[in-house]
Amino acid sequence: MASGPKENPSNNPGLHVTPDEATKGYIMQQTMFRIKDPKVSLDFYSRVLGMSLLKRLDFPDSKFSLYFLGYEDPASAPENPAERTAWTFSKKATIELTHNWGTESDPDFKYHNGNSDPRGFGHIGITVDDTYKACERFESLGVEFVKKPDDGKMKGIAFIKDPDGYWIEIFDTKIIKDVSAGAA
Repeated sequence: MASGPKENPSNNPGLHVTPDEATKGYIMQQTMFRIKDPKVSLDFYSRVLGMSLLKRLDFPDSKFSLYFLGYEDPASAPENPAERTAWTFSKKATIELTHNWGTESDPDFKYHNGNSDPRGFGHIGITVDDTYKACERFESLGVEFVKKPDDGKMKGIAFIKDPDGYWIEIFDTKIIKDVSAGAA
């Protein structure tokens, strides 16, 4: 039987303790969501979640646009478009919203969110100062909940949906510390 902390390699077959030197400098840069309507999604991610638009790229020949959002100060971005693109792609944990032109005009159009069958992608997570306070605000803004903080067994953690039905876990570090203390 393996011993020591759960993060030890002996408890995680396949885990490499020392990353290959070739991967030095790699970062988790983005998660991409396909969106139906940029007006609705940009409102949600900027007004509801407080993200800023870091870069927009349009591809007229292919009829799609990319919107990169995150928790960076866009005032610190270079003004030169190419330099701003490089700056955006150097930031950790951004969201890339991909809009295929015309989907916003189709009332029946929707994307698979990964949580309906067949299941696949689950959610992204956003750390907030206070889960309960954030959820009160989300509720007042009409945000759809999958799980409110006091629902189910895991108290203090919420899940909301974005306009395309993607799930977003909402938590604060105090609550995550309490929840992880109860994990086996």
